[in-house]
Amino acid sequence: MTMTLETPVSERAAIGEQPLPPKSWQRLARPLLGIVVPLTLALAWEAAVWAGWSNGRLVPPPSRVFATIADLARSGELSKHVTTTLFRVAAGFGFGVIAGTLLGAVSGYWGIARRLLDPSIQALRAIPSIAWVPLFILWLGIFETSKVALIAVGVFFPVYLGVMGAILSVDRKIVEVGRTFRLSGPAMIRRILLPAVLPAYVVALRVGLGLGWMFVVAAEFMGASEGLGYLLIDGQQLGKPAQILAAITIFALLGKTTDWLIERLTAPLLRWQDSFRPGGET
Repeated sequence: MTMTLETPVSERAAIGEQPLPPKSWQRLARPLLGIVVPLTLALAWEAAVWAGWSNGRLVPPPSRVFATIADLARSGELSKHVTTTLFRVAAGFGFGVIAGTLLGAVSGYWGIARRLLDPSIQALRAIPSIAWVPLFILWLGIFETSKVALIAVGVFFPVYLGVMGAILSVDRKIVEVGRTFRLSGPAMIRRILLPAVLPAYVVALRVGLGLGWMFVVAAEFMGASEGLGYLLIDGQQLGKPAQILAAITIFALLGKTTDWLIERLTAPLLRWQDSFRPGGET
């Protein structure tokens, strides 16, 4: 009979084994990896302009773009445009999520409602976003209501599809277990359907938010005098490529930040998942 003994920690350290990095460093390193590619590309373009390989007139280097952002911040324009755009996206996102969640849940849970509603909604989903612009201007004018409505349309469809598809993809065996335990309709939704739908719902929210940021540009083309979309149009009309890239950069930063907020806020609801983690991530 053979016996095995664990090597004490002090002995493992003595023979040269390196301890694993603390989790705090891992949490810090993972987000930093995400900026490696954009930072490398920005530095490469900055070096190309500095070396004279390009004059940087049509595609200004990052230093000029960030100088433009700094100028906008000093003048107070940046906060005004960012606040206006954030309000429009938040309002449109809220209305789109409410409508998409309700109709998606109804269509997913009741077959008759799906047969009545889904064909029309799918036909509306195929309409290009820009096609709604003249109709909303005619109905709602060129003020905030039409802009918020256009953003809500962009958010609605992915949320609707995500909720309906998630309900339809719930494992039938789990539902049968709930019926075996004689769960009522509300209890079935709360204890069976809701946990099963949540992962896909979070993804639908993130996709809807991304489309909300895309639709706000089209919305701010509708006679806006404030907002990041207005900065884009103003930069195009006045021939200011640095201002255009500054607005695009701010769009990217705001979009990523709001997406991260949704991911972090919904993470506690998904802690029960025992899902695959690539590369041994925890």
